[in-house]
Amino acid sequence: MPIIDHQNLPEVPWRPGYRKWDVTLAEHGVSSSLSLNTAEPGTGAPLHTHKIDELIMVMEGTLEVRINGETHTVGKDHTVVIPPGAEHGFKVVGETNARLIVFFPHMDPYSSENTTYLEGSRPATAAASE
Repeated sequence: MPIIDHQNLPEVPWRPGYRKWDVTLAEHGVSSSLSLNTAEPGTGAPLHTHKIDELIMVMEGTLEVRINGETHTVGKDHTVVIPPGAEHGFKVVGETNARLIVFFPHMDPYSSENTTYLEGSRPATAAASE
């Protein structure tokens, strides 16, 4: 069982103003995806869907989250639970960066097989791997 030092995680190219570090990697022998994320105000994720669950834990900051046509304001110490197929997206609101922990029960959640973007473009790393 690997013990992972968060201080030594490689940063993954993602979106302008949105930084991402993958905690779990295929070499760890796991089938799930966990990442640490920091997003600046005004940044986030455009509307999209996944074929799998997604959990977003808000550790700092505030998000405006859209899920299936409803908008919610979500702050620190809350978790957004997104079921498979739900149309969702978010942006950071307020004046502080958001720190997020994102979990998927799949190692490659952003592949075109698992994710469909309804607005905007795919993140840099996901687009490059297609």
